[in-house]
Amino acid sequence: MLPPVVLLAALLGAWHGAVVLGDVPPFVLPGPAAIGDQVVTYREAISSAALVTGRNAALGLLVGSVLGVLLAVVAAAVHLLDVLAEPVVAALAVVPIVALAPVLYAMYGAGSEQARVVVAALAVFVPVYVTTLRGLRQVRPVHRDLMAALAASRVQVARTVTIPTAVPFVFTGLRMASSLAVISAIVAEYFGGPRSGIGSFITTAAAGSNYAQAWAYVLGGIAVGLTFYAVTATAEHLATRRAGP
Repeated sequence: MLPPVVLLAALLGAWHGAVVLGDVPPFVLPGPAAIGDQVVTYREAISSAALVTGRNAALGLLVGSVLGVLLAVVAAAVHLLDVLAEPVVAALAVVPIVALAPVLYAMYGAGSEQARVVVAALAVFVPVYVTTLRGLRQVRPVHRDLMAALAASRVQVARTVTIPTAVPFVFTGLRMASSLAVISAIVAEYFGGPRSGIGSFITTAAAGSNYAQAWAYVLGGIAVGLTFYAVTATAEHLATRRAGP
């Protein structure tokens, strides 16, 4: 724990020194002391906004992950579906998902949080689908031949070979998708909707030239992202440890 703490302290000290000695204007880069003061002042508002953004990101992560895993399982079993889904997934991977937010607000209403959940789910779907499908294809032919020689059923093959092989890939996708869910939910808040999440307060503070306050909300978003990453990384550790020998 000590090296990253020392590095963080050094970065904050360098940041503070650069702002003070270089006389950097607050609208360019506020100092860490000013941002910390805003975090303390608006801690309740930041916590409330972080909960809203975290809820939207969590729902998007859940929906996108379930759809990604289910479609990957079916695509691994049905070659035709795999061929049909490949161009669709490739298109989703390059589409700027957050640009769909204004369209989704028009569909669900400006006061609805559903558009943000949909944006997060679409961002999550692609990495989870790709990594899960890759994991399902990693079973070695010799293992399949061994299970066939033992007259194992498809369920037994899936339980003893396919799923344990795919689990690390699934959680790798979830770990990447967890950060994408938070980022997508925050960015979707920039484009409208109810003024309740981290992204909404960042734009409001920046528009009012309250740059230290905007950075305080950015720290709230970082805290949400780190929480999601830590939870998925812990789940990955527990799952892979149980799936291992």
